[in-house]
Amino acid sequence: MSMSMDKAIGSASVRLSKKISRIVNHHLKEFNITTEQWAVLRTLHEYGLITQKTLSDRADKDKATLTKILDLLEKHHYTERVRNPEDRRSFFIQITEKGSSLVEEVGPYLDTVYSEIIEGIDRDKLSLYQEVLNSLEKNIDTLLMYEPNRKKE
Repeated sequence: MSMSMDKAIGSASVRLSKKISRIVNHHLKEFNITTEQWAVLRTLHEYGLITQKTLSDRADKDKATLTKILDLLEKHHYTERVRNPEDRRSFFIQITEKGSSLVEEVGPYLDTVYSEIIEGIDRDKLSLYQEVLNSLEKNIDTLLMYEPNRKKE
């Protein structure tokens, strides 16, 4: 009996994602941040001063979740909101010096964690895995863009 695509791809991907989050969260505990907060900090460190909407897109966080994350990061002085001079109702988000220092400390540390995660897997297989992930993501993005109202047949 063959395994369904739902189980072979869907469930396996969800399970792996949860396990990665669990191990990364475990290692981020000592820095007092979560994987969700890390994703936002890393994105801000990479892109600099950006709007909350752009940050939401680039960090792949919905508006409500991002607002909560930013409130926590701002409370710890890792980020700050800067009023948009062209639109008083909107803000830019930027990482602070303290936030940048944290990213520069955590980044290499997480690289060692990921090195342990991929230990024993040869480079060609990892490269193929990344290609497949990128293809799956591209296909899903296309489906989300063009078929949001698709009905069951």
